[in-house]
Amino acid sequence: MWASPYTLKSGETQHHSLGHSQIWVTLLDMEWQIRSQQEEQQQVPKDWKLVTGHSLPSSDIPVQRFIRNGDAEMVTYVPAMADRPTVIRPYQPLTIAAEGQCIIYVGTALWMNVCIGPKQLLVASIPLSEPSLTWVGSNTMEGELCYSAQSYARLALEAVPKRPWRAVTPVNIHNRRPQPLLVERFNLPTQLLSIHRNHLGQLWTPGVNVEVDTDVNAASMRVDPSPPPAAGPCEPLGPAREQVSRGRFVRTLDRIFG
Repeated sequence: MWASPYTLKSGETQHHSLGHSQIWVTLLDMEWQIRSQQEEQQQVPKDWKLVTGHSLPSSDIPVQRFIRNGDAEMVTYVPAMADRPTVIRPYQPLTIAAEGQCIIYVGTALWMNVCIGPKQLLVASIPLSEPSLTWVGSNTMEGELCYSAQSYARLALEAVPKRPWRAVTPVNIHNRRPQPLLVERFNLPTQLLSIHRNHLGQLWTPGVNVEVDTDVNAASMRVDPSPPPAAGPCEPLGPAREQVSRGRFVRTLDRIFG
């Protein structure tokens, strides 16, 4: 359903149910209306359910209204990563041996970009999971505001759940130090990651490579230009929020593990 254009008639509403999110997109004669709601569920459905009809949700749900340009009847849903870095916290911390490395597979919740018309003009960006904010920095004056998410930090690809509202990012951490490296959390540059879909319909991002030489506070990070071979053949679905020259990001960061 991602990146597939849909045509609505005036008075029709599309109801999307995916993950913890309920989203309604309505076309009227002179405007588009978008409603969304986050729900806490014990059992999160695995599939994306889409129903088109004439029913609206409760009036208690806030509505966003957008002027309809011309006779635009087409709506497209494009996936996007978070618009700021995300601090990933494994449920169980990992220790990487001296001179060792490992690949951690991280699944992160997406945003739904609602795009209108044949030119796919963006009108709304909706998080598919309510994001939590955290401050990353040495003090309250120096640092940056990030999202925070917990992860099982899978080491085996086949153990990673594949969901239509989540993208898989392989994180390759290379510990070049003579001491073990304890990974309790790490900063993932989600705003720099594009989204791709493989032949199985699974969503992937390019890989992220982290190298720690001597000082853990001066680790280096690089973003690959494309998804890993393990993803199989992929097609691009959504661009990164922030573009990097030549599709690569090389920089020394002092807060990757902070």
